[in-house]
Amino acid sequence: MTASDAHRPHAGQAALASLTLAAIGVVYGDIGTSPLYALKEVFAHGRVPLNPDNILGILSLAFWTLTVVVSLKYVALILRADNNGEGGLIAMLALASQAVKDRPVLRSRLLLLGIFGTAIFFGDGVITPAISVLSAVEGLEVVEPGLHRFVVPLTLVILTVLFAAQRFGTGVVGRFFGPITLLWFGVLAVLGLVHIAQHPAVLVALSPHYAVGFLLAQPGVAFVALAALVLCVTGAEALYADLGHFGKKPIRLAWFAVVMPALVLNYFGQGAMLLQHPENVGNPFYEMAPSWALYPLILLATLAAVIASQALITAAFSVTKQAIQLGYLPRLRLLHTSVRETGQIYVPFVNWSLYVCIVIAVVVFGSSSALASAYGIAVTIDMTITTVMTFFVIRYGWKLPLWLCVAATGSFFVIDIIFFAANAVKILDGGWFPILIGVVMFTLMTTWQQGRHLMSERLRDEAIDLPVFIESLFIHPPLRVPGTAVFLSAEKGATPFALLHNLKHNKVLHAQNVFATVRHHEVPWIGFDRRVEVEALGHDCWQVVLHFGFKNDPDVPEALQLLAGRGIVLDDMETSYFLSRDSVVPTFARGMWLWREKLFASMHRNAAAAADFLYLPANRIVELGSKVEI
Repeated sequence: MTASDAHRPHAGQAALASLTLAAIGVVYGDIGTSPLYALKEVFAHGRVPLNPDNILGILSLAFWTLTVVVSLKYVALILRADNNGEGGLIAMLALASQAVKDRPVLRSRLLLLGIFGTAIFFGDGVITPAISVLSAVEGLEVVEPGLHRFVVPLTLVILTVLFAAQRFGTGVVGRFFGPITLLWFGVLAVLGLVHIAQHPAVLVALSPHYAVGFLLAQPGVAFVALAALVLCVTGAEALYADLGHFGKKPIRLAWFAVVMPALVLNYFGQGAMLLQHPENVGNPFYEMAPSWALYPLILLATLAAVIASQALITAAFSVTKQAIQLGYLPRLRLLHTSVRETGQIYVPFVNWSLYVCIVIAVVVFGSSSALASAYGIAVTIDMTITTVMTFFVIRYGWKLPLWLCVAATGSFFVIDIIFFAANAVKILDGGWFPILIGVVMFTLMTTWQQGRHLMSERLRDEAIDLPVFIESLFIHPPLRVPGTAVFLSAEKGATPFALLHNLKHNKVLHAQNVFATVRHHEVPWIGFDRRVEVEALGHDCWQVVLHFGFKNDPDVPEALQLLAGRGIVLDDMETSYFLSRDSVVPTFARGMWLWREKLFASMHRNAAAAADFLYLPANRIVELGSKVEI
């Protein structure tokens, strides 16, 4: 079942309920684990004095943060900014860059901003599993303080099993995500209700009066509190990122019917308990539970944390694939883990790179409290970038009036900046970690993008016009052999080096020759009706452009079969694919700094084979080498 099924006229309530349940498991796993550590971090180390006024002020801020940031910003506004039904920072980047395509300077700056946001996302992908699983396992310290020494080792064991299982895919366990997470939200609500019933006066904090009063009476303390309060909305980006999987209605229904009520009840339950038992501030979430329920609660919390981690890992695979197809990362080995769901992929390099970084984070920081500073900075950077991108989409893409665009995004931008500023003061306390990951990824992505641009320019400068070459070739035609040759070329209209080398060494030309150029576009999907563009060159030669969206699989043989409708029949057993294997040579000439050129050359050398990425049959490939100086 897909998101589109829920929008068909005959789709019933069962389809909507199924998608909503799945959305609860996948979309809200991350934000659902926030009660494990958010309120605890606000009062940690005595940064915010624990007294009734501050407790009510914090609860009010938490409620209105959820309302403004998640309900209004993401659910009401940003879910509307879909890219042909798809969401996420890559989709938003493509949407924003298309909206300002007639403003090249602005477009280039937005692209850099979007690339940096995507780079920071990988930092988020490291912090989320680390802090979620750590905070769940830390419940053992509530059962018995002496179990503290087992928290980090047990966390590492759980994470190792989780990452080792990625190669098997998530199809089997994924069906349990929804029910387990629904049970988790049910437990959150029940735990909160029990303590609210004992101290119902805590509900006065639903009034914004307490939030505003807290901010005005103690601005310094409130500023410190905001750095931890942002943890209430970690995972909000997932609402937008998973738009294409579930659709707007199930995501919205899940939020308002299940997720937000459960979160609010639990936070207010923690607050009610702290009003009566301030000594429980060390770990208010687990202190809410009766002693007999602690072990089952720890187990359920660990399952919820694993689900939240799985959602981030899967998103990292998806974002990597999209970045590769948009030209921001080199080709990596992608493995499909499902024969039915093309979106279920496994990227070994990304999987184990994330694992190594997560292990480092767990060992270096050692607790969820120490990781909280690192988490906040990653979340607020991505939230701010999303807001900026949204402005350009609704202003230049939707053509809305300037005053309305400023009103719609300006207030969110101010909130994002305040949260970012509150977390920025913690950069030395751990915020440097996701920033370091983001800077490394940003350097790799921009180096790859710029290097590809320099390569394309170099190849264009040396290229021979294909139609002219074909005509000159047939003045004295070479020997022609049976079969079809498909020459892959990066530039339409340029003579592939593979063709020149083939003629030079083999001195033959196939009966049919297809010069194919693969183009990836800044839209998620391109259908088969727009996949192929053909131009006849004469002498049974054709220039073909194959169009793919950034979520399409670039299956070249499958796309070429569409040529049969244009009168060009390719026999699979009689078709050979010719590729040029370029070797990059860094030089001191124009281009990038030499260290970046060497980095690009190394990335290019270690990129996965183009043949695998384009789904070319291994026994029908001919690779011919060439050198390119940049």
